[in-house]
Amino acid sequence: MTSPDTPQSSDTRDPIAEARRQWSLRWPEHADQMAAVTSVMRAQQLLLSRVEAVLKPFGLTFAAYEALRLLAFTRAGALPMGKMGVRLMVHPASVTNVIGRLEQRGLVTRAPSPDDRRVVLAAITDAGRALAEEATAALHGADFGLPGLDPAQAARITEALRAVREVAGDL
Repeated sequence: MTSPDTPQSSDTRDPIAEARRQWSLRWPEHADQMAAVTSVMRAQQLLLSRVEAVLKPFGLTFAAYEALRLLAFTRAGALPMGKMGVRLMVHPASVTNVIGRLEQRGLVTRAPSPDDRRVVLAAITDAGRALAEEATAALHGADFGLPGLDPAQAARITEALRAVREVAGDL
């Protein structure tokens, strides 16, 4: 007789499959959701690690890259800090910290808005724009940490995660 702790799965190298098996023995009605959440969290760890490895030679974290890229996408090269937080989906304090580090490197500037002095604008510098372009080329070369995944597979993942985001109230 085997115990619930004895691996039954043919894929004993996958800890998520084993966790799902264990959950199925105890709480079968929740095993798929647990495995889905655990899979998403693990994928996030793997992808962030890969993306940050590509960005490291540029002295950028993914958060800093996203901020530079967002500013580079704008017509004027500037956005209110509050709007950046909304678009990047992060807390305002996170934007302040990232922009502060980028400002120290001369990649962005901060100044009061000429239209409303209560609003602080972050603006990308020429050096920031050049670095954003170099880092983007590197990420493209690394397929954003998803080498071997074709565009149709990436689109299916995006659509599946959109459903998760919708259920969580993100849309």
